[in-house]
Amino acid sequence: MKRVTGIGGVFFKAKDAPALHAWYKRHLGIDVQSWGGTSFSWRDEKGELANGSTIWSVSSQEVDTFSPSKASFMINYRVDDLYALVSVLKAEGCDVLDNIDDTEYGKFAWVIDPEGNKVELWEPPAGQ
Repeated sequence: MKRVTGIGGVFFKAKDAPALHAWYKRHLGIDVQSWGGTSFSWRDEKGELANGSTIWSVSSQEVDTFSPSKASFMINYRVDDLYALVSVLKAEGCDVLDNIDDTEYGKFAWVIDPEGNKVELWEPPAGQ
């Protein structure tokens, strides 16, 4: 069974999210959208659009999305079979959070790494 197949997103907190959005937009050319991030479309070796994207997002320090982690970041990893991976991680003694979200954007689950960082696991919808 494959475990992680790629990075689906990088999320981090900022003291002044709007100012940081503006900095990344101005200096690095990241097209920060009103929701606080952007979606980078994947390209193949020829530069053609491929199925998939990676989300990049900056939020305020007040969000509790990363809880119970105290870290200022969270990485979302793409997986092929979320339910199977969650079962394996539990059997291996990992600290897997109880809920699995099944949404129109795919299936999501979370595990806490040994340093207390919340890691998001994402199985994209079919075709992505």
